Amino acid sequence: MSDPGFSGPGFAIYVHWPFCKSKCPYCDFNSHVRERVDHDRWRAGLLRELDHYADLTAGRTVTSIFFGGGTPSLMEPSTVGAIVDRVAQRWPVADGLEVTLEANPTSVEADKFRAFRSAGIDRVSLGIQALDDASLKFLGREHNAAEATGAIELAARIFDRFSFDLIYARPGQTVAAWQAELARALDYAVGHLSVYQLTIEQGTAFYPLHARGDLVLPNEDLAGDLYEATQSQLTAAGLPAYEISNHARPGEESRHNLTYWRYGDYVGIGPGAHGRLTLDREKFATRAHRAPEIWLERVERDGHGAAAPDPIDRDARGTELLMMGLRLTEGVRLARLTEETGRGLDDLVDPAALSRLIDGGFLTRDANRLVATPEGLQRLNAVLGAILA
Repeated sequence: MSDPGFSGPGFAIYVHWPFCKSKCPYCDFNSHVRERVDHDRWRAGLLRELDHYADLTAGRTVTSIFFGGGTPSLMEPSTVGAIVDRVAQRWPVADGLEVTLEANPTSVEADKFRAFRSAGIDRVSLGIQALDDASLKFLGREHNAAEATGAIELAARIFDRFSFDLIYARPGQTVAAWQAELARALDYAVGHLSVYQLTIEQGTAFYPLHARGDLVLPNEDLAGDLYEATQSQLTAAGLPAYEISNHARPGEESRHNLTYWRYGDYVGIGPGAHGRLTLDREKFATRAHRAPEIWLERVERDGHGAAAPDPIDRDARGTELLMMGLRLTEGVRLARLTEETGRGLDDLVDPAALSRLIDGGFLTRDANRLVATPEGLQRLNAVLGAILA
């Protein structure tokens, strides 16, 4: 990416807060609704698991911290501050450390923005999702459009950097309507905007509605037109895609998410949190128990809530790196692939399929990188399925 201060994968800390006020009908994340939360107990649990991973990764330089969920803006700012402080106590931190908090734009949560800034947050990611009240109601959001724009304006005044999310390909949505909504969004988007196509996931409230035909999404052709319109409009506005769903002005890319997509190491803290850690030159996947109460009991008993780390063999490392890295418009550095696997690209993919996709204009390859073209990004699942078959 073009950020001169951040060109490598980095080393990130992800903190999962599992609680929400309500469950959105499209959401399949590890989120739970609870009437009461013992914040003191949860603060102690998160700090204890953080210490566990600090012992395993001593000396690594942390480049980003990300509070996700769930709804982490429901956390007490003192808990956020305690975690940020503990990270700085236990690891070296990079100059320009990025500390992001996901937040919803309800007035109650927006009122806490200044306290979160004082706690060490320098970037917020707002779950706006839509800019009209009817769509927000359909998506199960608790805020209205006026609260959404008010929260964006407040975030812009308080935080050094901010981003917000929108969901498109909603039932009945036309290209013209989406272009008009994007134009309104661009009145507020300063450096970063995330746009996600609505998908129906098993286990969500939308799933049975879609299965019986009561919820109909745009067909494949219209979804493709919506995607292309998004790329064109945001690029023209100076926010080109740096990843399939993420757009930024040069230098405003999310460092934390770049660590995932560049296949860097990251610590996962909290219920259901995943991690990737290189220890003694071997890579391991970590995963914490999903149920909040069970996770907390295990942390209090054992110092962490994770199952035994799962080794990732070198072929699997190559597959994961390609699946993540080809989402980026910068693509995959071939030297990075060799560094992770000890093997070259042609040893990890189907060379004949790779050649066909290059000839077909879906991938490009030179001495340094493998990159998905715009056509390849739009069909990335099929591209990956072909070369990794």
